[in-house]
Amino acid sequence: MTSTAATYDVRTAMPIRVELARQFRRRRTVVTYALLVLLPLIVVAAVKFGPQSSGSDSGRRFGGGSLDLVGLATSGAWNFTVTMLFFATGFLLVLVTAVFLGDTVASEAQWSTLRYLLAAPVPRRRLLWVKLVVGLLSTAGGLVLLIVTSYAVGWLAFGGGPLASPAGGSFSGPDAVWRVAVSAGFIFISLLFTAGIAFLMTVSTDAPLGAVGTALIIVIVSSILDAIEALGDLRQWLPTDYTNAWVGALQPQIDWSPMARGAALAFAAFVVLVGIAFLRFDRKDILS
Repeated sequence: MTSTAATYDVRTAMPIRVELARQFRRRRTVVTYALLVLLPLIVVAAVKFGPQSSGSDSGRRFGGGSLDLVGLATSGAWNFTVTMLFFATGFLLVLVTAVFLGDTVASEAQWSTLRYLLAAPVPRRRLLWVKLVVGLLSTAGGLVLLIVTSYAVGWLAFGGGPLASPAGGSFSGPDAVWRVAVSAGFIFISLLFTAGIAFLMTVSTDAPLGAVGTALIIVIVSSILDAIEALGDLRQWLPTDYTNAWVGALQPQIDWSPMARGAALAFAAFVVLVGIAFLRFDRKDILS
């Protein structure tokens, strides 16, 4: 008779699909996705029923400036979608990423289930790998949910129409889809900086809120440093310096340079931080 140990394959331990289904049933996932759905609904309600919802056309504009993305929001579904990305990139999507990556291992330790998972037996690196992949998939799912919801809400509230570029011109059909897809792809890659910090913290503490909060604080501090002009060219080494580089996808000719630099910096930071997280977890004494 073949023993269980002989037929056990560590590569199939803790399947990603099982962990993904488990995470999607958690209350924090439902609440996080609900926030992403509520954002476009709240903005539409503010536009439709706010004190300046009637009157001159300027009263229906969200903002101004040389890059008036927000001012284009009410002109159609695509522009509304881009505006929601503009609103969410600075903090909401950072929070979503910190929650999905910072809560993943620390919550198991807090519930005292981590050592039982490792005793299943699930190899440490297999456990971390699955947790990392599920966290990134959950983050990507949130980004897609925001885009789809924003487009649907924008279409119902403001109708269709082409995607208007702040620099002039417009895009429709497949071209509009391509521009938004490029923007979303860069936003996801830029969020890897937050994901790496949160993932390192989740293997370093048994407090999920501590891991999430630390990741948020570091990103906020990086954003503050990026706003200090006295730092000069040093700011170009901060991943947060490229937070809005995705706007280059809305130019008549896509400006790839800042997106390429931002993506490379965020990905490099992610690889280093995740590598440290794996090494740290390999040596960690699991007591809970």
